[in-house]
Amino acid sequence: MQLDVYKKDGTLSGEKVALAPEIFEITPNDHAIYQAVTTYLANQRQGTHKTKTYGEVAGSGKKLWKQKHTGRARIGAVRSPLWKGGGTIFGPVPRDYSNQLPKKVKMLARKSALTYKAKDAAICVVEDFDFESPRTKEMAAVLNALKLTDKKALLLVGKSETNVWKSGRNIPKLKVLEAVKASTYDILNSKILVLQKSALEVLEKQFQ
Repeated sequence: MQLDVYKKDGTLSGEKVALAPEIFEITPNDHAIYQAVTTYLANQRQGTHKTKTYGEVAGSGKKLWKQKHTGRARIGAVRSPLWKGGGTIFGPVPRDYSNQLPKKVKMLARKSALTYKAKDAAICVVEDFDFESPRTKEMAAVLNALKLTDKKALLLVGKSETNVWKSGRNIPKLKVLEAVKASTYDILNSKILVLQKSALEVLEKQFQ
């Protein structure tokens, strides 16, 4: 599959690039994608949730009244889970949600996601560009020239471009990442994948 390369002003550069079939034209593995996405989302969880149990809430442990012959329900202490302000029964406690996938499964999931983007004609290749200083207005102009203003886009760059990243971080529907750091979730969570030429080369080297 060959794609036209655009300039940042939205015009064609006259150059074409070929998408590697072993990356962009494989048979997608939906289960690998499922595993990669669920693992990614699980790894984003802090796991710091916590509620106080009977032994942790403030209050006396003294029995409020005798067990029988009062006409009232039997009760232990004010910390009872049955009372307002009491401890929580089987409440959440801090835990680690992180998980890991085998390297081959992660690679297969990413290639499957890239293949889906290629099949949906949702890949745009642009020449490498940078800004002299962080300018959201300039990045917005690039997206407008490429007719991507209203689309949720993921821009992959070949290497760390601080000015490009800072220029795009305030645009709600745009995310800028280095190609090596783009996860399966990031790829699938965008409507259009914008690749700088150098990013395409990085992807091809990464999957070799």
